[in-house]
Amino acid sequence: MHELSLCQAIAGVVRPYADGRHVDVVRVKIGALRQVVPESLSFCWTLVRDYEDMPDAELELELINTEVQCRGCGRRSTPNSQWSLLCPNCESADVEVLHGDEFLVTSLDVS
Repeated sequence: MHELSLCQAIAGVVRPYADGRHVDVVRVKIGALRQVVPESLSFCWTLVRDYEDMPDAELELELINTEVQCRGCGRRSTPNSQWSLLCPNCESADVEVLHGDEFLVTSLDVS
């Protein structure tokens, strides 16, 4: 379960920005290609936030769909499958991933 280590990394990013203040909300963008199970991440966050002295910090997830641009036909699209990055228009594998590989803390609310 790599979600636990991801939550530890999130806490590591939040801690210096919180600077001892109470953390209310942590917002995270996660791309579909990261293969993160949102429910598992949320569960692991409840464990990590207690250990990191952020007992009330809620985790808000923004899930980002995969989007690619085909280098062959130039079309921007969402692949037909999470496991295949073929262009749905011409079936070329020569694509650039535009969205879907994100994993970042975007903001936090402190009080």
